[in-house]
Amino acid sequence: MIIAIAIDDEPVALDVIKALAAKINFIKIAACFTNAFDALNYLQKQQADLIFLDIKMPDISGIDFLKSIPRPPMVIFTTAYSEHAVQSFELDAIDYLLKPFSQARFLKACNKAYEQFTLKKANTTVVSPPVSHIFIKSGAEQIRVELDDILFVESNGNYMQFVLDNRKIVSRLTMAEAEALLPVDNFVRIHRSYIAAKKHVIKVDRNSVWIKQTELPVGAAYANDVVKITQ
Repeated sequence: MIIAIAIDDEPVALDVIKALAAKINFIKIAACFTNAFDALNYLQKQQADLIFLDIKMPDISGIDFLKSIPRPPMVIFTTAYSEHAVQSFELDAIDYLLKPFSQARFLKACNKAYEQFTLKKANTTVVSPPVSHIFIKSGAEQIRVELDDILFVESNGNYMQFVLDNRKIVSRLTMAEAEALLPVDNFVRIHRSYIAAKKHVIKVDRNSVWIKQTELPVGAAYANDVVKITQ
């Protein structure tokens, strides 16, 4: 069961989300908020797996709200405006729903969230032997890559670039999909555009991580996770 909250300054929009979600057996709307700061207080005390988040709100935009959360849950943006679609996917949004949206379109977004939810749950709850390699889809090929050979991963538009010592492998993945592919014990998200291999980090501060001779930026939302590399 995915525990979700909804944030929208229009109560009618929240009623629509609740009604649509009530017909989906794997989504539970635990709380609704017309004030984003009330939602932030809730998230500091309660766990949520998913946020249905409006973008145009009076006190803070949905984009800025999401950026303010250090380790945000999955998010599905719900808005009447299309111009923020690209930016929302740069923030790893599961989907972007344009109001008014149908039950079918809402279900499609929720199914995407469920796939991501079950994948993440499997990676964190199933005890299995240590993984030494992964297969990365690049074009029509599935390329075997040893985890020890990956230096870092960089987001590049609609693609992820896996940087190794002697080559780079480009794959059409989202950042969330790349994170799910890499073991959390070996890799750490340091920026909205970068994942670093812990074993190859030679120097760390709150603004940068050095992988061999390459300096990578540290995003403010990930600074606490980066500090833990040295602990």
